[in-house]
Amino acid sequence: MGTNGSTMLEPLRQGLPPIDPSAVSSAAVCSLPARYDAVRGARRFTRRTLDNWQLGERFDDVALVVSELVTNALRHALPADTPRDDEPPVRLHLMHWTSRLVCAVRDPSRESPATPDDEELADFSAESGRGLFLVDSFSDSWGWHPLAGRLSGKVVWALFRLTEES
Repeated sequence: MGTNGSTMLEPLRQGLPPIDPSAVSSAAVCSLPARYDAVRGARRFTRRTLDNWQLGERFDDVALVVSELVTNALRHALPADTPRDDEPPVRLHLMHWTSRLVCAVRDPSRESPATPDDEELADFSAESGRGLFLVDSFSDSWGWHPLAGRLSGKVVWALFRLTEES
């Protein structure tokens, strides 16, 4: 696990589902610029990482969720005046346990991710608000938490089960 991965893993553990942190077998981190083409970069990073972990068969569902989480971070969590050339404000973390995969997106906002209300869900063709509905539909669970300490912002995560558990 690289330095960035281990540095970010500790605060990520606070809000993740109960998984033994010592059992993390792999983690990968990708910094993303404040541009919408970052979603394409996140998908490429996800493809390479899952292929390296022999999880390529999970790419479609995981990439859809990664795309939605990154898009939400870029659309809703960045101030309008975010400099485009500064330190990348959004980070994608992929963490692989023996039977789980977690995708986590860190952004600078401490605001709760907005979930669509019932009316928006009824109108599934509405562009706004369906991202977290898709995250909920394609992952096994998801959540978010504000970061503490020297790290500001929040992490929104989605969990995928990789094997059936008894």
